[in-house]
Amino acid sequence: MGDFLYKDLTYELLGVLFDVHNELGGGFLEVVYSDAIEYELKMRNIPYEREKKFQVHYKDTILPHHFNADFVVFGKIILELKSASHLHESHMAQCLNYLKISKLRLAILANFEGDKLIHHRIIL
Repeated sequence: MGDFLYKDLTYELLGVLFDVHNELGGGFLEVVYSDAIEYELKMRNIPYEREKKFQVHYKDTILPHHFNADFVVFGKIILELKSASHLHESHMAQCLNYLKISKLRLAILANFEGDKLIHHRIIL
């Protein structure tokens, strides 16, 4: 079995996600979970950036479209949140885009779906 990329950081971040889900449950809009996660990150002194903007460079220009990741945590992990009945391939593709443009290696896609928290590790 190989190395687990950012094992301790991932464990700490998943603790935040599960605490938020245990407290709020499902049924809220994504922004409510974002606010709660931001609260938890602050309380635990975990470094993060919310709504991190990534520009797309192409040859000698910056393209007009940009990406906003929900969070970049520890300066290493993209955290993308959803509150949907189920995850789509487009959600995974969105995380891959964020990883490519940011040059980071790990994204966590978390879906606060009803009575359970679904999360995926996406590695580039």
